[in-house]
Amino acid sequence: QVQLVESGGGLVQPGGSLRLSCLASGTMFSNNAMVWNRQAPGKQRESVAAITRSGSTNYADSVKGRFTISRDNAKNSVYLQMNSLKPEDTAVYYCRSLGSDGDYWGQGTQVTVSS
Repeated sequence: QVQLVESGGGLVQPGGSLRLSCLASGTMFSNNAMVWNRQAPGKQRESVAAITRSGSTNYADSVKGRFTISRDNAKNSVYLQMNSLKPEDTAVYYCRSLGSDGDYWGQGTQVTVSS
């Protein structure tokens, strides 16, 4: 059974940083593309950053230059380093795994950017 567990969310002031982690189990992690998504209150879920099995990355325009996605296949983990956080980054952040064994989502971790 594939499981994705996010961690690292919390409350941070504008301009601050957070690092989200997602630990995957039950899947051939190194074969999967991994995506960080977020959903703000009253808004649709959106893709924030993605990384392919080969390490190529892609970002939403709203986070380019501020967020960095990375992966450690030895630890079955994907990370999202978030810098220069803004109030509009407030959302529940979800980890998503895309591979031959299917499309799986984590339970999400709350990120709140507020003074």
